[in-house]
Parts: sequence; C-alpha cells; structure tokens
Amino acid sequence: MNQDELKGKTDQAKGKVKQAAGDLTDNERLHDEGVADETAGKVQEEFGKGRRKVGEALKDLGDQIKR
Repeated sequence: MNQDELKGKTDQAKGKVKQAAGDLTDNERLHDEGVADETAGKVQEEFGKGRRKVGEALKDLGDQIKR
C-alpha cells in the first residue's frame, strides 16, 4: 500500500464519519461534505492502486530485461 492508497482510505473514513455526524445533527452541509470527502478518497485510493500496479509492471519489465 502506498501513500495515495492510505490517504484515500483515510479520506473515505473521514467522509463516512462526517456523513454520520451530519445525519445525526440534521446538518445537510456536513453530510454533503462527507459524501465529497468519501468520493475524493475513493479516487485517491484508485489512483494509488494504479500507480502501484504501474510501478510493479515496470519492476517486472526491468527484471526481465536483466535476465
């Protein structure tokens, strides 16, 4: 897991907490901020996964070239 994946997961959790707090307090703005944070976290996590996979593919390619 890289930094982007970790930050994405953290932002998703933060978003879920904000959504729940918004629901409990009937604060629509807080709920909507939570939705935005969770969505941004999902995007960040997927970016991190893609970045990691590209790095792994480049490493594998480098290993094959060395053979």
